Amino acid sequence: MGDVDTLKAEIRKLSAKAMQAKMDMHDLSEELPVNWPTIMDVARRTHDAFAELEQKRARLKELESA
Repeated sequence: MGDVDTLKAEIRKLSAKAMQAKMDMHDLSEELPVNWPTIMDVARRTHDAFAELEQKRARLKELESA
């Protein structure tokens, strides 16, 4: 059960990271055209954060169903 608890803790941290990235994306969109050159960087960070979160959630689901 330790693996599940560890994974849940990771997911909580990743969720916070993903939500911050989402807010950064939102803030950037409201400020456009200011800082427009950072669009790709902010978008990549947001994409990566949510992709990692989704992957960990799928792994948790696998562990819990086993």
